[in-house]
Amino acid sequence: MTVLRRRRTVIAWGFSLPFVIVFVLFMLVPLLSSLAMSFTDIGSSDIQTPFNVNFVGFHNFMSLFSDKQFWSSMRVTALFVLVGLPLTMAVALALAVALNKGLRRVNAFFRALFYAPVVASTIAIAVVWRYILQNDGLLNSLLAIINVQGPDWLHDTRTALPSLIVMATWRNVGTLMIIFIAGLQAIPTEVLEAASMDGAGEWTKFRCIVLPLLKPTLLLGAVLQSVSYLQFFDEPFVMTEGGPLGSTLSASYYIYEKFGFGQYGISSAASYVLFIIIAAVSALQFRLMRNKDD
Repeated sequence: MTVLRRRRTVIAWGFSLPFVIVFVLFMLVPLLSSLAMSFTDIGSSDIQTPFNVNFVGFHNFMSLFSDKQFWSSMRVTALFVLVGLPLTMAVALALAVALNKGLRRVNAFFRALFYAPVVASTIAIAVVWRYILQNDGLLNSLLAIINVQGPDWLHDTRTALPSLIVMATWRNVGTLMIIFIAGLQAIPTEVLEAASMDGAGEWTKFRCIVLPLLKPTLLLGAVLQSVSYLQFFDEPFVMTEGGPLGSTLSASYYIYEKFGFGQYGISSAASYVLFIIIAAVSALQFRLMRNKDD
């Protein structure tokens, strides 16, 4: 029996070995290297001699916490998450409830329609939204019909971040919609039918039955989308380059800029600060999920 178990173990590791090698070379080694870099003064001039850098301890982290631009990027990221996450979840839940009823063929068409932005190219989406939001674009042209002078959406500090939030909501709502539809379909129909027989209306059934039973699904969606939004990078990178005046400079874009400037130690330190924040938010949300399930 022991020989058979060892043989199975060897065969299992043989099948797993390609993945393990790829994981170690392309994920674990870079991960540990970036952690080491965050405690050094490595820069672009040290690429050829990476082992001749100086150990600086927590100096990079202290420099981050005294950098106003870093705190500005964290504020922008927090606003993006605090506004974008509830908006995306609310729209996705409304669509899920609507598409969970009615004709199956029609619902399948609209599910594919709303999910299309999720799989579409970021560049293609950016081209469309730039045309819509530029100063003489489609949105301002429509507003001009009713004699309203629209702003330059992507170049105004008051409207740039809200524009990216709307774009991100439109792009990501399909993912949560599919998750919420799956959660709605898992609710026993007998419970809803019994509530209807007791005289409960649609709103009462939604508030007192559907939402409580859907809480684990809602929390799962919140975890997945908050992790994505905390790392939001594509929108400012493609649409605004962090402007105007840093009003759309996210934490991920800040890390990208520092890396581009050759400040690899600072960039690595900022990456791990963001990693800790994401881990803390995820742990809190999973704690809430566990408490709800108890």
